[in-house]
Amino acid sequence: MPTQRHYPKAPITEAIIDIRVELPEGTSVAALEKVHEGLETAYPTKKNRIVAEIRGQIGDRGAAAAARSTHDGYLFTSWDEKQVFQARLDGFTMSRLAPYESWEPLRNEAQRLWNVYRSVAKPTKVARLAVRYVNRLDLPLPVRDLKDYLRTVPEVSPDLPQNLAGYFMQLRIPQEDIQSLLLLSQAIIDPAKPGVASIVLDIDVFRVEELPTGEQGVWDFLEVLRNRKNQLFEACITDKARELFK
Repeated sequence: MPTQRHYPKAPITEAIIDIRVELPEGTSVAALEKVHEGLETAYPTKKNRIVAEIRGQIGDRGAAAAARSTHDGYLFTSWDEKQVFQARLDGFTMSRLAPYESWEPLRNEAQRLWNVYRSVAKPTKVARLAVRYVNRLDLPLPVRDLKDYLRTVPEVSPDLPQNLAGYFMQLRIPQEDIQSLLLLSQAIIDPAKPGVASIVLDIDVFRVEELPTGEQGVWDFLEVLRNRKNQLFEACITDKARELFK
């Protein structure tokens, strides 16, 4: 893996620490609201987290679909709207929005809030650990070849026009040495400003099997995932892209 680097103009738009759990049977969403107690000043905004679910069914009379919404937890946003944490029936998530500072403040705040969530929700099992970083690369126009900036891009047949008006690519790449999986997503999005093409580079590295036990083991492995995320980011970009972040 390439050497990790520090970038003064890091393209990170959101950094995420996610811990999925199993809770005691009968735990209610209302019980999770207690997580907010004592945090009202730092995280004054509370919103219900609503998940939409669509179910399809095929029968003698054709296909039918039904949609329903489920309230599965809460989102709490900091006073400056740069940090958001979620307390859900299936876990805890901490997000830092741009401008991103560094790993240590994110990890420390996530650990502090996780301890609050844990004391209220009393999870019986950790089911998934993940570190995810969403990056926006603003590439100066004209972009003649995405390979000038990205080392993994869609390969278009030479018999087709080479201009791309848009694309979405997602790869699942095992990280066997740490028993984890990389979910790598790329897409063209609306430009952040005139004169650039904006590309999302989403790096989600996670583990769902043979997870560490104990609090120290959980946070030690999140450090492993964070280090791997940095290596994967470097593996995805070229030196020309690195120049944009200096």
